[in-house]
Order: sequence, then C-alpha cells, then structure tokens
Amino acid sequence: QQDCLGGHISLVVSNKKSAYGLTRAANADIPTAVRTLKEYRDAGKSREDFDRDLAEFIASDYAPDLIVLAGWMHILSPAFIDRFRGRIINLHPALPGELDGAHAIDRAYDEFKAGSRSRTGVMVHYVIPEVDKGAPILVEEIPCKEGDSQEDLENRIHAVEHHILPKAVKLVLSGNVKSSE
Repeated sequence: QQDCLGGHISLVVSNKKSAYGLTRAANADIPTAVRTLKEYRDAGKSREDFDRDLAEFIASDYAPDLIVLAGWMHILSPAFIDRFRGRIINLHPALPGELDGAHAIDRAYDEFKAGSRSRTGVMVHYVIPEVDKGAPILVEEIPCKEGDSQEDLENRIHAVEHHILPKAVKLVLSGNVKSSE
C-alpha cells in the first residue's frame, strides 16, 4: 500500500503499546517503535526532554522527508516541532477552526444532538505548536444525518480519514502543497 503514497514508510512510532498501527506496520515489515511520556515522567524528565529525544531518534536513525501523525494523541512541544518544521502533518476529525484538540468526534456528535451542528469533517493539516491550527492541506466536510448514532457518524468520519490521509501525504511529498511556514 505504500506505493499509493508517493513515498516509503520508514518507521511507525506510537505512544501506546497496544496501537493497531504497530501491528499493521510489523505485518508489512515496517520498523516500529514505542515511546511513552510516562517512561520519561517516571525518570523525572520533562515533556520537552521526551520530544527532543524522540526527534533525535527519528532524525538520526530515519531522516524522514515527512512525519505523519495519525492517532498520535500526545501534543508535541516545540522541542519536536522545530526539528521538523514544515514536515509534520496531522489527521484531525474536524473542520479547520472547529473542535480543535481531543474528543472532536464526541463533541461534534453532542453538538449535533443538541441541534447546534449539522456537519463536521476531516482535515489534514501542517503541525504547528498551536493544536490543530496549522494550515490545512485537505479538508472534507461530512454531514450529520438525522437518525445518526455516534457510531454512524464515527464510521463516516473514519471512512473519510482513510482516503484523505494518503491523498494528503502524496500531495505534500509531490511538492504540490507547501507549509505556510
């Protein structure tokens, strides 16, 4: 499946040992690594130490052209972002300027049920220190439909995520879209 990306996946990193992405990567013979902030906190180290060391590990051992955050729920500090500025993208289940941060799907559904939201969406954006505020690369709107359960909405969001992320990766790697930074 890497062929559709316009590049080669050199490493999959997770901050959760049970992440399914690690299994998928291992099954595709892609190297994996697990790095958790908890290990750093337990050793008396900071979030910045964690991010700096993670960036050094990735840069020195893999030298990626692009870092793709998909399901990475750790907010990266400038210690990481500055190392790869303009080369980190994130998948977020909301439209630009709406529902930034965690639990975006839950919040969208709650707002829909309260009658204050009729649509949500998915975006892939460049990562900057402000959470989910980077320049959008691709955006797709998703309607909230009468009778939707939260699972229905989640399933539509995930289906969009699965096709929008590879498109965004290919677009960035082709040089057809640039970070505004």
